[in-house]
Amino acid sequence: MRAGARWSGVQVLTAERRNVIEVFTGLAPGRFRRLLQAVEQAGGPELVAGRPGRPWSLPLADRVLLVAVYYRTNLTMRQLAPLFGISVAAVGRIIDRHGPWLALQPCRRRPRRDEVLIVDGTLVPTRDRTVSAPAKNYRYSANLQVVIEADTRLVFIVGNPLPGNHNDCTAFGASGAEAACGRALVVADGGYQGTSAIIPHRRSRGQDQLPDWKEEHNASHRRVRARVEHVFARMKTWKILRDCRRRGKGVYWAASGIAHMHNLACS
Repeated sequence: MRAGARWSGVQVLTAERRNVIEVFTGLAPGRFRRLLQAVEQAGGPELVAGRPGRPWSLPLADRVLLVAVYYRTNLTMRQLAPLFGISVAAVGRIIDRHGPWLALQPCRRRPRRDEVLIVDGTLVPTRDRTVSAPAKNYRYSANLQVVIEADTRLVFIVGNPLPGNHNDCTAFGASGAEAACGRALVVADGGYQGTSAIIPHRRSRGQDQLPDWKEEHNASHRRVRARVEHVFARMKTWKILRDCRRRGKGVYWAASGIAHMHNLACS
């Protein structure tokens, strides 16, 4: 069967089958409805009513479901096509067009000065070498800076991806994440030396150990900062972050869309 042909079989996955939504997306049906509402609001009337000319092969709810399933399972487009009863080319068009609408929308509020945020970077293996570089995970990867709210553990912002050989202290500023944090209190690990973030106490040259009060501060710092690691663990249950085949901005849209779904799942 040629790649662009329409599948004539029964559509297996559809948003009308509520029992499959959480299995394939990680979102309960109620939270998937909230995702769909956010997409409708972000995309505007044209996305809801349909594009001029050739109509979409699936209703909006199923298109959103397709992108969410793609992020969750990292199935290829040739595998997704028979699940949704459409052609491979249609799957590609839906992912390209709707991926940005699933993304976490930029926060319009400036964080308060007394608000505590946590930042860390994670490496996302990707096939596109224009946005990646060999990194410490021995793969071509992109460095993604993720900032979360310390109290709620919700993702505040995902920075623009940089090649994986950029260290975190450089990527924090270059990705736009540092500017988005404003004057809030930002907690980070020792890799953010020289940035506006608060990092653990470090031993001076020739110093064998830190004073007890600094050790206590570092222990408290580690407990707070561990929250961002827990967020990474949850986000990477969406398997596209383990081997992203998207190109260019597709890496960012995937990570930002997963951040949006993570926030919905945890709220």
